Amino acid sequence: MSDSSHLVCPHCQAINRVPTARLDQKPNCGQCHQPLFTSHPVELTTATFARHLDHNDIPLVVDFWAPWCGPCKMMAPAFVQAAAMLEPLVRVAKVNTDTEQVLGTQYSIRSIPTLILFKDGHEVARQAGALTTQDIVRWVRTH
Repeated sequence: MSDSSHLVCPHCQAINRVPTARLDQKPNCGQCHQPLFTSHPVELTTATFARHLDHNDIPLVVDFWAPWCGPCKMMAPAFVQAAAMLEPLVRVAKVNTDTEQVLGTQYSIRSIPTLILFKDGHEVARQAGALTTQDIVRWVRTH
């Protein structure tokens, strides 16, 4: 990593430049002054997905899910716990494939939940099926 990282605010979508050494000091957005990391997955939409993919200098892990999916509901608390463990070195996000069908199609989501890890705007790993907190963290750190 360089001396600073660009991070998209999960609240106002502003792009922030944060010294890499300060990532673990709970930085706030320069525009809306809210925390850049909340220990919760960021809900992404078709309108916000590309901004987070293209303008976060840290890896982005996305849970593609749907509200009617039993395994998705089972994994949701584990994904929140994983967010708290992975931040600030990874941006953790969710995409509801029912409301964001374009993204589900664009990323060829065939089963849910599906996790996709992106680095530098490109997919580097994919995992289908519900995972535990430890499995999510291990999978992300492995890649």
